[in-house]
Amino acid sequence: MLALALVRWPYPRIVAHRGGGSLAPENTLAAIRLAASLGFRGVEFDVMLAGDGTPVLIHDETLERTTGVKGEVAVTPYRELEKLDIPRFQDAARLCRELGVWANVEIKPAQGHSRATGEAVAGMASELWRGAPLQPVLSSFSSVALEAARAAARELPRGLLVDEVPADWLGQLRALDCVALHCNQRHLGEHEARAIKKAGYGLLCWTVNDPVAARRLLGWGTDCLVTDALKLIGPVFK
Repeated sequence: MLALALVRWPYPRIVAHRGGGSLAPENTLAAIRLAASLGFRGVEFDVMLAGDGTPVLIHDETLERTTGVKGEVAVTPYRELEKLDIPRFQDAARLCRELGVWANVEIKPAQGHSRATGEAVAGMASELWRGAPLQPVLSSFSSVALEAARAAARELPRGLLVDEVPADWLGQLRALDCVALHCNQRHLGEHEARAIKKAGYGLLCWTVNDPVAARRLLGWGTDCLVTDALKLIGPVFK
């Protein structure tokens, strides 16, 4: 039986991808501030563990694409990542609370660190959002990370991230006590979307940058769209 049922989707309908979509450096505090300044009430960002165990905002396991510096996140201590303007998860969480912005927190473990990342991110999120009227949703492609997050902070809602909707999506959601399925909009069909909603789960789609696709997905009952196109999708659908 689902431990955390969603009677309705209580979170924002349009969410800025990696903080500020295409308008700011991804997974940065500046991106979150930009999204908030444009009226977005929700952001998505990725959290990985640095070499010393500090949860930080970054998508890739390596540093080169976003910082121009070679190296692996999982073996680099935060004191070095700080020099590259990579923020700590705790600073992003505090900024979200200060700005009144909801967070979809993707647990993004480096290889071999799924359990530790899920546990650390969930434990910290539980403390950082204590007493907040709207709790973050913790999402991940890793079932191991989600299991660890559940053990560390059962009270926080979780979302299962997938590329294509698996045939056993219902069993996976139930097994992990998730409240929502987060899927690639390119691989979602109307039948699947309506089945997910009929089963009582939230449905989030990424990454939706086309207004035509946005209208179609919302028409199918999709609850939330994650977008890079903040100025194109946001004003129309917020």
